Amino acid sequence: MHHENALVTLLTDFGNTDVYVGVMKGTMLAVNPRVRWVDLSHEVPPQDCRTGGFQLLQALPYFPPQTVHLVVIDPGVGTSRRAIALKLGIGYCVGPDNGVFTHVLHRYPVEIAVELNRPQFWRHPNPSATFHGRDIFAPVAAHLAAGVPLLTLGTPLDPNSLMRLPQLDYQVTPEGVRGWVQAIDHFGNVITTLPAALLHGCQGVVEIAGHRVALVNTYGDRPPGSCLALVGSHGFIEVAVNGGSAEKVLGCRNGDTVCLL
Repeated sequence: MHHENALVTLLTDFGNTDVYVGVMKGTMLAVNPRVRWVDLSHEVPPQDCRTGGFQLLQALPYFPPQTVHLVVIDPGVGTSRRAIALKLGIGYCVGPDNGVFTHVLHRYPVEIAVELNRPQFWRHPNPSATFHGRDIFAPVAAHLAAGVPLLTLGTPLDPNSLMRLPQLDYQVTPEGVRGWVQAIDHFGNVITTLPAALLHGCQGVVEIAGHRVALVNTYGDRPPGSCLALVGSHGFIEVAVNGGSAEKVLGCRNGDTVCLL
């Protein structure tokens, strides 16, 4: 399949102060001058593979299925962690094998997984030990977007061997359904692992950080400054403050326990 105009999305923890993101785009253009890209975010908290993985999962359904999703959140750069690319029914993923794809692997079956061990598709056969985004991942993503078959870019891997972070899900208990905080967004909204489907037959109260918060339909259903819980656009229950930050007001952190009563 030749799709030299395919999209590449970029998701990193690089921030927007330094030139790292621009340099990766330059290396892609050197491979494929017609590459197009969409910046998903470059403000993932540094080295936070779990939050990055959650953000990737939110974005995937909204792109054409031949899109290449380039993820560079890579605290283990230069170590023995593998560089990988995946083919899913919903798109391609390129990045480090460090758990950043946990959420995606949990949701979508892998059709092909490869280890990116063919230097002819890298920027240089001796990549920087600290910037595989520039020297390996971005060039490979550009080749993939130009129609180079995945199996040409690396050696097949067993999908079961891919690194996965411990899965934060939820547990049904006599008191209620226990879940966890899986992400906190830019607004300080606290996103839980509790899917909307759990709301049937419950009181509609979320217990978090010692507070009980009632579920409503939208942010404006409670007065400014008030805590509330609702189903976010991602399909999970989140806790928010109208016009404020639930993260700050409640003192929540990623991984904290929540309970749906």
